[in-house]
Amino acid sequence: MAKQFSECLQRYQLPEFAPEWGAVRRGIEKESLRVTPDGHISTTTHPGVLGSALTNPYITTDFSEALLEFITPAFEGIDECLAMLESIHRFTLQNLENNEMLWVSSMPCPLEMSAEIPIAQYGSSNIGRLKTLYRHGLSHRYGGLMQAISGLHYNFSMPDSFWKPYQAICKHEGELQDFRTEKYLHLIRNFHRYSWLLIYLFGASPAACKCFVQGREHNLQDFDEHSLYLPDATSLRMGNLGYKSEAQKSLFVCYNELDSYVNCLREALHTPYPDYESIGQSKDGQYLQMNTNLLQLENEFYSTIRPKRIGKYGERPLDALTNNGIEYVEVRALDLNPYLPLGIDAEQIRFLDTFLVHCLLAESPQCNESEFFEVASNLAKVVEQGRNTNVTLKLEASPKQLKSWAHELLVDLQHSASMLDEIHGVESHEASLNQQLQKLDNPQLTPSGMMLSEMRENQMSFFEFSMQQNRTHRDYLLNGGLDAETLGLLRETSSNSLIRQQEIEAEDSVSFDDFLKQWNQA
Repeated sequence: MAKQFSECLQRYQLPEFAPEWGAVRRGIEKESLRVTPDGHISTTTHPGVLGSALTNPYITTDFSEALLEFITPAFEGIDECLAMLESIHRFTLQNLENNEMLWVSSMPCPLEMSAEIPIAQYGSSNIGRLKTLYRHGLSHRYGGLMQAISGLHYNFSMPDSFWKPYQAICKHEGELQDFRTEKYLHLIRNFHRYSWLLIYLFGASPAACKCFVQGREHNLQDFDEHSLYLPDATSLRMGNLGYKSEAQKSLFVCYNELDSYVNCLREALHTPYPDYESIGQSKDGQYLQMNTNLLQLENEFYSTIRPKRIGKYGERPLDALTNNGIEYVEVRALDLNPYLPLGIDAEQIRFLDTFLVHCLLAESPQCNESEFFEVASNLAKVVEQGRNTNVTLKLEASPKQLKSWAHELLVDLQHSASMLDEIHGVESHEASLNQQLQKLDNPQLTPSGMMLSEMRENQMSFFEFSMQQNRTHRDYLLNGGLDAETLGLLRETSSNSLIRQQEIEAEDSVSFDDFLKQWNQA
């Protein structure tokens, strides 16, 4: 299947692809619920030995005290990145109390009601209280159950050595950072067009516990007494049961220019929304949410990919983008693979790199409102019906069979895969691509297909399947130690993070009321 290097260069209209351009940088952010030995969400506070959730760069929390988030730095090497993620897992499991485990599935463990889910706490500083209040707002707006879902974020950037030569190839005469920003938006537009393919290939949430949908409208079917599913579903996490918002359904976010993206989100941050106004900002002297607008924070906008820039401490994400442009992209469409101890492996990473390099280098027309909602419709269809590969999607308003379109894309992706293999002197990107082609020919090889097949064959509920995988991965991760250097780093970082939180709390000079007012007016 491998393409000739010259053919790959011609596909992307490149005179060369220098070896150093392949040194892409990636980081991983992975969420996992802490659960008790009997599989219920932990109601204990964030373990102090893991440091401060506010300031530890490796281990924090997301919505809940029980929803851990593991964060790696950016690495050029895939093995180094996964090794760091594994070390964070091992360190965490070694320090959990009461024999707690990490829930390996994206859809959460049994939950009776949102009140059971302890909302994350970040201390008494203004910024810490803001983070907690934001989560209270999410709970009031969407319910805590949705926020207990776990996912995996993949941060991707091209090396600095790539950008100036590529700017010359593209004959772009502006500032280098403006060019970089423009091309990352180019990547994002293509990612939106084709992200349904990632949902098909890597979706791993075709089922859920029945308690997850209590009191909610849904179209799921009974799998057994305790589980619901859809026969051809790939990723319920990415559908109406997951990270979706009725309030945001009509929001058209344009990725043609950075200003249009920023302005759209800024408008949503300052536009009152009737349903949220009915909740109110506060009640009986207690804040319920940051504000009553369509978005409390820009991060409330649910998207499969985000443009990102590491800002200064306390700097708003949109301000960081406006001031300095896009630094990297954050892929947010990935489920945890319950068959993998870390939820992801090197093969999947190589495919993601292949996919993202293609999105960057291939042609990427400007987006428009009709395409934006067509893309959303395609995604929704693959979420619920993706493993029925005869299902029909839309491309420029015309029907297109999923299987034939996916095959066309995978054939085209051979160009970026072969190019990356050529400069690295390997065949691993091509091998990963071949694995994905097998999933296209046999939907049972997808993680979602494997899960449902195993649950049927062994007469297991979703809960029983997840518990089996929890124990398997816990035993694997606890069976291996940490080298002294990494252990020392994680211990020292955790300890220092507690000191840093105290420093931040001591630095506050205004009341939280004033701080919140200033934040909302920005």
